[in-house]
Amino acid sequence: MHWNPFTKPAPVVPLVRLEGQIAPKSQFGRTLSIDAVGKLLDKAFATGGAKAVAIALNSPGGSPVQSNLIFQRIRELSGQHELPVLVFCEDVAASGGYWIALAGDEIFVDPASIIGSIGVISASFGFQELIARHGVERRMHTSGEDKSFLDPFLPEKEKDVARLKHLQAGMHEQFIDLVKQRRGGKLKPGADLFNGDFWLGREAIELGLADAIGTPERVLRKRYGDEVNIKRIGGPKRGLLGRLMGGGADAMMDAVAARLAWARFGL
Repeated sequence: MHWNPFTKPAPVVPLVRLEGQIAPKSQFGRTLSIDAVGKLLDKAFATGGAKAVAIALNSPGGSPVQSNLIFQRIRELSGQHELPVLVFCEDVAASGGYWIALAGDEIFVDPASIIGSIGVISASFGFQELIARHGVERRMHTSGEDKSFLDPFLPEKEKDVARLKHLQAGMHEQFIDLVKQRRGGKLKPGADLFNGDFWLGREAIELGLADAIGTPERVLRKRYGDEVNIKRIGGPKRGLLGRLMGGGADAMMDAVAARLAWARFGL
C-alpha cells in the first residue's frame, strides 16, 4: 500500500488506566495518588492529534485529598488542552473512586459496575484491653492534650469521636458540592444520593450519577469511527505475589488494607 499524502489521519484518543485504592504512598502495587498518575495524565493530554482523553477507572476509594488532587489535575489539563474527558468505570468507582470519575464530562459504566458511596468513612481498632491482658504498659508523653487523638491503645474518648465526625461532615459536604457541581441537572430530583449507598451501573444512570452503558472501544469507535487510534497509557503492574515478596511487612499490611477496601463491595 502506498502512502497517500491526502489521506486524513485517523483520530487519536489516549486511554489512561487508573486502578487501585487511593492513598498518598504505598509499596503495594496499584495505588492511586497524584504522584503516581500525574505524569500519565500529562502524557495523555499532550498526545498529538487527540480528539479526547479517555480514562478507564477501577477504584474502591481512599484518600479524599488524593482523590481531589487527581480530579483537579484532570480538569486543569482538560481546560488547558481543550479536550473532553470520557470516564469508563469498570468494577467499582466508589467513594474516592467516584470523586475521580466526576472529572469526566461523560461517565460510562458497565451494567454490573458499582457506583456511588458518596460519603466519608474512618475505620480503626481498639487495643487497650488486649495490651492490658498481656501485661503491656502503654507509655506515651505529649505536649498538647489532643496529641493522642483516637489513639488505638487508649479508651475511645467522646470528644475525639465528636471531633472526627466534625471533620468527616466537612469532607462529606465538599464531596456533595462536587457531585452537584459536576452532575448538575442530571441528578434525579428527590433521590437520596448522599447517604453513602452505592448502586449498580444501570441504577446509577437512572439516578443521574452516570450517563450511559459503554466500553472504551465501543464508545470511541461509534463516536470517532472504526479507524480511531486508541493509545493506551498505563497498565497492569506486578501480580499480587510479586508485590508481597517485594515489599515485606509493609507490603503485607498494604495488601490487607487494599483487600478490605475491595471486599467492601463484594470483590
